[in-house]
Amino acid sequence: MSSATSVEQAQQELLEEFEMFDNWMDRYQYIIDMGKQLPAFPEEWKVVEHKIQGCQSNVWMHHRRDGDYVHFDAVSDAAIVSGLIAVLMRIYNDRRPADIRDTSPHFLGDLGLDKHLSPTRSNGLNAMLERIYRVAEHEAA
Repeated sequence: MSSATSVEQAQQELLEEFEMFDNWMDRYQYIIDMGKQLPAFPEEWKVVEHKIQGCQSNVWMHHRRDGDYVHFDAVSDAAIVSGLIAVLMRIYNDRRPADIRDTSPHFLGDLGLDKHLSPTRSNGLNAMLERIYRVAEHEAA
């Protein structure tokens, strides 16, 4: 299986998980619960160069190249934003840069996140996505 298929497959699996929930309150709680499971983020990574601009809450994202793949770590001081980070990590973490760059984030619209997040949360989510795609573009070069 190619990595591109697995990026697409990760989006599909996420969509299927969210279909289990009848309403957005349950979906928000699931997103928050996902955020609680993020790996620890070292304090020394909480520096300006890792901070995501455009987020209402504090968000830091660190990445490193691991062979052919890019590994991301991220954290936020807000529960729902931590959950959004966890969603993004499910899709984009430990992928080939070209596969990240070449995959549309259709899951945002498919899940309805684009309609159910406040404008400030949407801006933050877009800022995190921009960072992921910028890293992928840089690492693919």
